[in-house]
Amino acid sequence: MVSKKDNNKARLHRHVRVRGKISGTAERPRLSVFRSSNHIYAQVIDDVAGVTLAAANSTEKDFGMAGGNKAAAKKVGELVAKRALEKGISEVVFDRGGYVYHGRVAELAEGAREGGLKF
Repeated sequence: MVSKKDNNKARLHRHVRVRGKISGTAERPRLSVFRSSNHIYAQVIDDVAGVTLAAANSTEKDFGMAGGNKAAAKKVGELVAKRALEKGISEVVFDRGGYVYHGRVAELAEGAREGGLKF
């Protein structure tokens, strides 16, 4: 019998591999992305202190659009960039979370760059 490949398990394996190479500090925190089928989430994390410095997602009350498309991902990127800049964070390390840098993940990154974050 052929067993079905577990895509999320493979993504988590890729994510662990990426996280072994990058880490967020207070000077340059990590911009982490999580993508579900209906929504997208982004956090700016200081891994040394273990604290989230800024966050945005498409499930927020005043978001105003569907969360599972590229336009929403770009808006989430702009929101997280705005909130990070308010806290004095301008440079981050991008963590794609094991996802391919394409589609919604790439749009979120582009939105964050347009919002003023450098990575």
